[in-house]
Amino acid sequence: MLNTFKRFLKEEDGLGTVEIVIIIAVLVGIALIFRNAIFSFAKNLISKMFPKASPDDNSAWTPTT
Repeated sequence: MLNTFKRFLKEEDGLGTVEIVIIIAVLVGIALIFRNAIFSFAKNLISKMFPKASPDDNSAWTPTT
């Protein structure tokens, strides 16, 4: 029982989880800092892909008969 507890304390499997959480937190922080640039890039990209649809016009999404 004591050996099992010692092995549990020495185990480093959880370290990978902590690293992933830190990386995600950094990415979220960067996304929050540059959110205006990200949104303007996305709007520009979408307007180039779908030139007939404007961001404020929902008529492009209505089905035509």
